[in-house]
Amino acid sequence: MGTGPEFNPKLLGMICNWCCYGGADLCGVSRLQYPPHIRLIRVMCSARVDLAYIFRAFSNGVDGVFIGGCHINDCHYITNGNYNALGMVKICKKLLEHIGINPERLRLEWVSAGEGIRFANIMNEYAPRMKKLGPLGKSEGMDKDQLKFKIEAVTRLIPYIKLVERERLRAPLKLREATEPEEAHNKFFGSDELNRLFNETIVDKLAISQIMLLLQEKPLSTGEISGKLDLSPSEVARHMSSSSRHGLVRYDESRKCFALA
Repeated sequence: MGTGPEFNPKLLGMICNWCCYGGADLCGVSRLQYPPHIRLIRVMCSARVDLAYIFRAFSNGVDGVFIGGCHINDCHYITNGNYNALGMVKICKKLLEHIGINPERLRLEWVSAGEGIRFANIMNEYAPRMKKLGPLGKSEGMDKDQLKFKIEAVTRLIPYIKLVERERLRAPLKLREATEPEEAHNKFFGSDELNRLFNETIVDKLAISQIMLLLQEKPLSTGEISGKLDLSPSEVARHMSSSSRHGLVRYDESRKCFALA
C-alpha cells in the first residue's frame, strides 16, 4: 500500500547580487550538488529584503525562506546593509515565534562570491531540515485558515513594525553599526532589553490587529474574542478600551458585543 507522494519543501532564497549570488553561481559552475527545492531571487543587497516579502512568501505557501548576504563588514555599500538584514531577520524570527510559526523556517547566512562549497553545504543542511519540519503550518499544529489569519494580522502591521524597528528597537545600535561585531548584535537581539522593547511596542499592536481581523467578519463579545485568541478576557477588555478611545471599535449595548466603528 502506497504512503502517498514524498513531501519536498517549497523554499525561496533572496540573495545579495554581489556575494551570495556569486557563491550560488560558483556552486553551479563547479557542479556541486544540493536539493533542487529552492528558487533564488537576486536582490542588490540583503538589506533590500523587506519584512513584507518574507510574510508574503509564507502566505503563498513557501515552507522556508533563505536570505543570503555579504559577510559582516564586507557589504558593497557604505550603509552596511547586512547589519540591517541581520536586525530585520532577528525581529522577523521573534514575530514568527510569537504567532506560532517555527522561526527556523527563516534563515540568514553570509556567503561570499568565492564560497560555492559553503553555499552548497548550507543548502544541503537547510533543505533536509525544512523537509523534516514538514509543510508550513502542519508541524506548528495550525490549519490553513489559522495560518492565513495569523500571517495577515502581522502583514497589516508591517509598516508600523518597520518604523518601530528603526526608531526604537535598533536605536541602541545605530552609532555602533559600522564597527560592531556580529556577536554583539546577536547578543543585543537576544537580550532582555530587546524583549522588553518588543513586548512594549509590538505585542499589544499585534493582538489588536488580530482582533480587528476577527471583527471584520462579525461583531463579537469579549468572551468570544478571548476564546478565538490566546488572550484572557481582561487582556481583550484592555485592548478594546484602547481601540475604542482611538475610534477603531464601538460597543453595541443591545447585543453586548464589539464591532468595528
